[in-house]
Amino acid sequence: MKNKKAVEGFEVEEPAAIYGEKRGAKAREAREAMDAGETVECIRAGLPMVEFEALQDLLGLGAEELAGHLAISRSTLIRRRKSRRLDAQESDRLLRYARLYARAEAVLGEAGAARNWLKQPARALGYVPPLEFAETEAGAREVENLLGRIEHGVFS
Repeated sequence: MKNKKAVEGFEVEEPAAIYGEKRGAKAREAREAMDAGETVECIRAGLPMVEFEALQDLLGLGAEELAGHLAISRSTLIRRRKSRRLDAQESDRLLRYARLYARAEAVLGEAGAARNWLKQPARALGYVPPLEFAETEAGAREVENLLGRIEHGVFS
């Protein structure tokens, strides 16, 4: 199911790379224009594999490494590549990581810094890399809290 919407002169297809992807400001503008209902609808329909591939590029991870963070087995990843669509749970987890990447980039100021920070062990997270810590929603919230502390200059 393709979900097209005109957003400030841009035609956007689901989910318009809900995170701040390298393809530029158009995706960010589209993301900001999407409401929660549209996001939930895209998740329920399952995100296209192109979103997986885009996040893989942004994070600088191999497909199997990102799949591991998303709790997608190798055999399931092969099936998803054939069907070209993630299921709802996988889509939800993908958006969790996309949200964290976008937040890290906003706080740290550049893509490379965000990518590196997400992969390095963080003292405030018990020396676990944020990408690994965020494998649960509770862990992702803690990573977001840590980014908030960094943004406001609170020693963590």
